[in-house]
Amino acid sequence: MNLSVLTNGHNGANGKVSESSTPAEILDWTLHRFAGQNIVATSAFGMEGCALVDMLAKRAERFTVIYLDTHFLFPETLELRDRLAACYPNVAFVNRGTTLTPERQAEIYGDRLWERDPDQCCKLRKVDPMADALKGVDVWVTALRRGQSETRKNLRVVDWDWQYELLKVSPLASWTRKDVWAYIQAHDVPYNPLHERGYPSIGCTHCTKPVEGATVTDYSRSGRWTGTGKTECGLHGYGI
Repeated sequence: MNLSVLTNGHNGANGKVSESSTPAEILDWTLHRFAGQNIVATSAFGMEGCALVDMLAKRAERFTVIYLDTHFLFPETLELRDRLAACYPNVAFVNRGTTLTPERQAEIYGDRLWERDPDQCCKLRKVDPMADALKGVDVWVTALRRGQSETRKNLRVVDWDWQYELLKVSPLASWTRKDVWAYIQAHDVPYNPLHERGYPSIGCTHCTKPVEGATVTDYSRSGRWTGTGKTECGLHGYGI
């Protein structure tokens, strides 16, 4: 991959993109600039991910979205996956989650690993499977936003990801949660009903709690790994 694309003002047949470009401009540039290369998106089926799926479905004849079934996903999350698949038939939702069953994990690492060593649990059920899933991928499209946390505030629209050695594109980087919610409503995009029950961010059942007073336009990481000081799973290089 030519790393010259990492400079500000990325040139392409569809014009230029910069840190202030709209998600539509960034996605149009990405799909044109890297046509013929292996481009995938990933999603944990949070609100941002659902908006990204809708944007991609409107622009690509066929597209692959990778997700990781950790074996600890909420029923609402799995049901949302099925609704999205029905709504966007041109998008292939591919599970690249671990084959390590919860029972086998307990045998090897002890019971309730997520309580005793959440970093190790995330490594087994998220980070290692993602590393396998992204092998051979050229461009990784994510739904990350700068406003999601302090650790993500310097997120670039286009950047080289050294953890997985590929180009990482984050079209929603400059958006707020209110921007995402407005898009969801305007385009009738399916989303996780847990967002209406006080869950700003949704992960595994054991490690995700509702946040008191949170609405669909709020986002925080305070409901994740409560009481541990941990706010990131390590998938994006944060918290590892």
